[in-house]
Amino acid sequence: MAHLQQLKNAKVVPVIRKAQQDQIVSIAKSLQHGGIKAIEITAETPGCATMIEQVKQECKGDFLVGAGTVLDGETAIQMIASGADFIVAPTLSVETIRAAKRYGKVCIPGAFTPTEILTAYEYGADMVKVFPASTVGPGLIKSIKGPLSQISIMATGGIHLSNMNEFLDGGAEVVGIGSQLVSTTNLNSDKDYERLEELAKEYMDQVSVMEN
Repeated sequence: MAHLQQLKNAKVVPVIRKAQQDQIVSIAKSLQHGGIKAIEITAETPGCATMIEQVKQECKGDFLVGAGTVLDGETAIQMIASGADFIVAPTLSVETIRAAKRYGKVCIPGAFTPTEILTAYEYGADMVKVFPASTVGPGLIKSIKGPLSQISIMATGGIHLSNMNEFLDGGAEVVGIGSQLVSTTNLNSDKDYERLEELAKEYMDQVSVMEN
Protein backbone atom coordinates (compact mmCIF):
# COMPACT_ATOMS: atom_id res chain seq x y z
CA MET A 1 0.00 0.00 0.00
CA ALA A 2 1.63 3.22 -1.22
CA HIS A 3 0.34 5.47 1.56
CA LEU A 4 1.59 3.08 4.24
CA GLN A 5 5.10 3.23 2.83
CA GLN A 6 4.83 7.02 2.54
CA LEU A 7 3.94 7.20 6.23
CA LYS A 8 6.91 5.04 7.16
CA ASN A 9 9.15 7.26 5.07
CA ALA A 10 7.68 10.39 6.69
CA LYS A 11 8.70 9.21 10.18
CA VAL A 12 7.24 12.27 11.95
CA VAL A 13 3.48 12.92 11.96
CA PRO A 14 2.37 16.14 13.68
CA VAL A 15 -0.98 15.71 15.45
CA ILE A 16 -3.00 18.91 15.02
CA ARG A 17 -5.71 19.37 17.62
CA LYS A 18 -8.22 22.22 18.02
CA ALA A 19 -7.04 24.22 15.02
CA GLN A 20 -9.20 27.04 13.71
CA GLN A 21 -10.53 27.00 10.15
CA ASP A 22 -8.42 30.02 9.20
CA GLN A 23 -5.24 28.46 10.63
CA ILE A 24 -5.13 25.01 9.13
CA VAL A 25 -3.67 25.72 5.68
CA SER A 26 -0.96 27.98 7.14
CA ILE A 27 -0.10 25.28 9.69
CA ALA A 28 0.06 22.58 7.03
CA LYS A 29 2.16 24.68 4.66
CA SER A 30 4.59 25.68 7.42
CA LEU A 31 5.06 22.02 8.33
CA GLN A 32 5.40 21.00 4.68
CA HIS A 33 8.03 23.70 4.07
CA GLY A 34 9.84 22.39 7.14
CA GLY A 35 10.12 18.95 5.57
CA ILE A 36 7.10 17.21 7.11
CA LYS A 37 5.44 14.70 4.76
CA ALA A 38 2.28 13.77 6.70
CA ILE A 39 -0.05 15.38 9.22
CA GLU A 40 -2.98 14.21 11.33
CA ILE A 41 -5.97 16.48 12.03
CA THR A 42 -8.07 15.24 14.93
CA ALA A 43 -11.70 14.47 14.17
CA GLU A 44 -13.17 16.17 17.24
CA THR A 45 -11.91 19.51 15.91
CA PRO A 46 -14.95 21.48 14.67
CA GLY A 47 -14.91 21.50 10.86
CA CYS A 48 -12.29 18.76 10.63
CA ALA A 49 -13.73 17.33 7.40
CA THR A 50 -13.57 20.73 5.70
CA MET A 51 -10.03 21.26 6.99
CA ILE A 52 -8.91 17.99 5.43
CA GLU A 53 -10.42 19.08 2.11
CA GLN A 54 -8.67 22.46 2.35
CA VAL A 55 -5.25 21.00 3.07
CA LYS A 56 -5.60 18.39 0.33
CA GLN A 57 -6.33 21.19 -2.14
CA GLU A 58 -3.58 23.55 -0.99
CA CYS A 59 -0.66 21.25 -0.14
CA LYS A 60 0.41 19.53 -3.32
CA GLY A 61 3.02 16.83 -3.80
CA ASP A 62 3.68 13.80 -1.62
CA PHE A 63 1.91 15.17 1.44
CA LEU A 64 -0.47 12.91 3.35
CA VAL A 65 -3.39 14.20 5.41
CA GLY A 66 -4.91 11.87 7.97
CA ALA A 67 -7.77 12.05 10.44
CA GLY A 68 -7.03 11.33 14.09
CA THR A 69 -9.09 10.53 17.18
CA VAL A 70 -11.53 8.58 15.01
CA LEU A 71 -13.71 6.60 17.42
CA ASP A 72 -16.14 4.79 15.11
CA GLY A 73 -16.75 3.59 11.57
CA GLU A 74 -19.21 6.35 10.73
CA THR A 75 -16.64 9.04 11.50
CA ALA A 76 -13.98 7.13 9.56
CA ILE A 77 -16.20 7.08 6.46
CA GLN A 78 -16.95 10.81 6.83
CA MET A 79 -13.23 11.63 7.05
CA ILE A 80 -12.38 9.38 4.09
CA ALA A 81 -15.09 11.09 2.03
CA SER A 82 -13.35 14.40 2.79
CA GLY A 83 -10.07 13.07 1.42
CA ALA A 84 -8.27 11.59 4.44
CA ASP A 85 -5.38 9.39 3.35
CA PHE A 86 -5.20 7.51 6.65
CA ILE A 87 -7.27 7.00 9.79
CA VAL A 88 -5.85 7.06 13.32
CA ALA A 89 -7.71 6.04 16.48
CA PRO A 90 -6.72 6.24 20.16
CA THR A 91 -8.38 2.89 20.84
CA LEU A 92 -9.03 -0.45 19.20
CA SER A 93 -12.33 -0.28 17.29
CA VAL A 94 -12.92 -3.15 14.87
CA GLU A 95 -15.68 -1.11 13.21
CA THR A 96 -13.22 1.70 12.46
CA ILE A 97 -10.65 -0.70 11.00
CA ARG A 98 -13.27 -2.32 8.77
CA ALA A 99 -14.54 1.03 7.52
CA ALA A 100 -11.04 2.17 6.57
CA LYS A 101 -10.18 -1.11 4.89
CA ARG A 102 -13.45 -1.09 2.95
CA TYR A 103 -12.27 2.09 1.22
CA GLY A 104 -8.64 1.05 0.88
CA LYS A 105 -7.28 3.49 3.46
CA VAL A 106 -4.47 2.98 5.94
CA CYS A 107 -5.82 2.41 9.46
CA ILE A 108 -3.79 2.91 12.64
CA PRO A 109 -5.81 2.00 15.75
CA GLY A 110 -4.49 2.64 19.24
CA ALA A 111 -3.41 -0.13 21.59
CA PHE A 112 -1.14 -0.53 24.60
CA THR A 113 -0.64 -4.15 25.59
CA PRO A 114 0.85 -6.91 23.40
CA THR A 115 -2.56 -8.62 23.31
CA GLU A 116 -4.31 -5.46 22.09
CA ILE A 117 -1.57 -4.79 19.53
CA LEU A 118 -1.77 -8.30 18.08
CA THR A 119 -5.60 -8.19 18.08
CA ALA A 120 -5.54 -4.91 16.11
CA TYR A 121 -3.13 -6.45 13.60
CA GLU A 122 -5.29 -9.57 13.23
CA TYR A 123 -8.33 -7.39 12.47
CA GLY A 124 -6.43 -5.71 9.64
CA ALA A 125 -4.59 -2.72 11.13
CA ASP A 126 -1.80 -1.55 8.82
CA MET A 127 0.10 -0.08 11.75
CA VAL A 128 -0.71 0.09 15.46
CA LYS A 129 -0.46 3.27 17.52
CA VAL A 130 1.09 2.60 20.92
CA PHE A 131 -0.53 5.23 23.09
CA PRO A 132 0.32 6.80 25.47
CA ALA A 133 3.90 5.82 24.65
CA SER A 134 5.81 8.10 27.02
CA THR A 135 4.20 6.68 30.16
CA VAL A 136 6.41 3.59 29.84
CA GLY A 137 9.09 4.83 27.46
CA PRO A 138 10.85 3.48 24.37
CA GLY A 139 11.74 0.23 26.11
CA LEU A 140 8.15 -0.93 25.63
CA ILE A 141 8.42 -0.57 21.85
CA LYS A 142 11.65 -2.56 21.77
CA SER A 143 10.13 -5.30 23.92
CA ILE A 144 7.00 -5.51 21.75
CA LYS A 145 8.98 -5.63 18.52
CA GLY A 146 10.84 -8.71 19.76
CA PRO A 147 7.98 -11.23 19.52
CA LEU A 148 5.80 -9.05 17.25
CA SER A 149 8.37 -7.86 14.72
CA GLN A 150 5.85 -8.16 11.86
CA ILE A 151 3.70 -5.34 13.29
CA SER A 152 4.50 -1.73 12.37
CA ILE A 153 4.34 0.64 15.32
CA MET A 154 3.50 4.33 15.59
CA ALA A 155 4.45 5.76 18.98
CA THR A 156 2.37 8.71 20.18
CA GLY A 157 1.92 10.58 23.45
CA GLY A 158 4.53 12.71 25.19
CA ILE A 159 7.09 12.43 22.40
CA HIS A 160 9.22 15.49 21.66
CA LEU A 161 12.49 16.59 20.08
CA SER A 162 14.64 15.28 22.93
CA ASN A 163 13.23 11.74 23.16
CA MET A 164 11.91 11.11 19.63
CA ASN A 165 14.95 9.22 18.36
CA GLU A 166 14.85 6.87 21.35
CA PHE A 167 11.43 5.67 20.18
CA LEU A 168 12.57 5.38 16.57
CA ASP A 169 15.70 3.51 17.67
CA GLY A 170 13.49 1.26 19.79
CA GLY A 171 11.61 0.08 16.72
CA ALA A 172 8.80 2.56 16.10
CA GLU A 173 8.48 3.19 12.37
CA VAL A 174 6.62 6.48 12.95
CA VAL A 175 6.19 8.94 15.81
CA GLY A 176 3.17 11.15 16.37
CA ILE A 177 4.05 14.57 17.83
CA GLY A 178 1.33 16.67 19.45
CA SER A 179 1.48 20.10 21.05
CA GLN A 180 5.26 19.83 21.45
CA LEU A 181 5.37 20.65 17.74
CA VAL A 182 2.02 22.26 16.87
CA SER A 183 0.43 24.34 19.61
CA THR A 184 -2.47 26.00 17.81
CA THR A 185 -3.09 28.57 20.54
CA ASN A 186 0.43 29.95 20.01
CA LEU A 187 0.02 30.60 16.29
CA ASN A 188 -1.09 34.21 15.97
CA SER A 189 1.34 35.91 13.59
CA ASP A 190 3.56 35.36 10.56
CA LYS A 191 6.54 35.03 12.88
CA ASP A 192 4.78 32.24 14.77
CA TYR A 193 4.36 30.29 11.53
CA GLU A 194 8.01 30.93 10.63
CA ARG A 195 9.00 29.48 14.01
CA LEU A 196 6.76 26.48 13.36
CA GLU A 197 8.54 25.86 10.05
CA GLU A 198 11.92 26.08 11.79
CA LEU A 199 10.80 23.67 14.51
CA ALA A 200 9.58 21.23 11.88
CA LYS A 201 13.04 21.42 10.27
CA GLU A 202 14.62 20.61 13.65
CA TYR A 203 12.51 17.47 13.95
CA MET A 204 13.37 16.35 10.43
CA ASP A 205 17.07 17.12 10.99
CA GLN A 206 16.96 14.85 14.03
CA VAL A 207 15.55 12.06 11.89
CA SER A 208 18.29 12.62 9.30
CA VAL A 209 20.99 12.41 11.97
CA MET A 210 19.58 9.10 13.20
CA GLU A 211 19.32 7.63 9.70
CA ASN A 212 22.89 8.62 8.86
